[in-house]
Amino acid sequence: MTTINDFQKKLLSVITPVYDEEESIELFLQNIVPVLKNINSIDYEIVFVDDGSKDKTLQILSQEAAKDERIKVLSFSRNFGKEKAMYCGLEFCKGDGAVIIDVDLQDPVELISSFVEKWREGYHNVYGIRTDRSSDTIVKRFTANLFYKFINRITDTPVYRNVGDFRLIDRRIIDSIKKIGDKELFMKYIFNWAGFNSIGIGYVRNKRLKGKTKFNYWRLWNFALDGIIASSTIPLRIWTYAGCIISIVGILRAAHIAIRTLIFGVDSPGYASLFCAIAFLGGIQLISVGILGEYLGRLVKESKNRPLYILKTQINV
Repeated sequence: MTTINDFQKKLLSVITPVYDEEESIELFLQNIVPVLKNINSIDYEIVFVDDGSKDKTLQILSQEAAKDERIKVLSFSRNFGKEKAMYCGLEFCKGDGAVIIDVDLQDPVELISSFVEKWREGYHNVYGIRTDRSSDTIVKRFTANLFYKFINRITDTPVYRNVGDFRLIDRRIIDSIKKIGDKELFMKYIFNWAGFNSIGIGYVRNKRLKGKTKFNYWRLWNFALDGIIASSTIPLRIWTYAGCIISIVGILRAAHIAIRTLIFGVDSPGYASLFCAIAFLGGIQLISVGILGEYLGRLVKESKNRPLYILKTQINV
């Protein structure tokens, strides 16, 4: 580990994905810039990645970038998704380390100073842990806990519970992430997949001050599904085991019927039980085919080798 004495002046990149956030940008800059200026031995740049906004987000960002050359703007030609926006920020940032933070100020900008202190101590991945999620709905907290429990049972790399994208990562991790060729990105997993020294810092998540969240439950469900499939092949293996178990049960049941028929003769067929068995096995087959289809669909996307995103505008980059 490096020590505080070894830590010379560094460039810190702040990567902020935005999508229809015209109400939040100015307030975000008013809060974060003083914090960055007060951190010793740190110069900074703020890299906004506009994920195809339809409001005045790009116009406001352009105005702010004209005032301060440390504000960089990358704008997509359309909405490609937050994961790709974060990856784009990592590809273009010049910092020795990068802080990833949303523009809604739910993650306290003051915590960046603590992140930098841990970075100076030699940690490469300093992530924020949401110790109080009372600002989220009960349903969101319940489904989030369920998701973390499930994904950590099936992956070889842990996805930390109650940890979002808010973190500081060292240039070593940035360069490692840039080497991957995945088309479907699940950044919470990828940040940890890179390895290196990691530590978490607890904080209380605030309520959104401006604008509205762009994530609804349907998008969160699809995001969770993408994360599970992108980080593990266990769902495929589960149906191998399920098929073996069902086959064994079927063989035992067939043997039982054959022996009973030899001893007691043929009895009347049970139409209800036959219908239930067919419906059950049909449902199992459809679910397994659906999971196979999810993985096959991602293989098709990977094989097309399309770019992760298309840039429309670059300012101060």
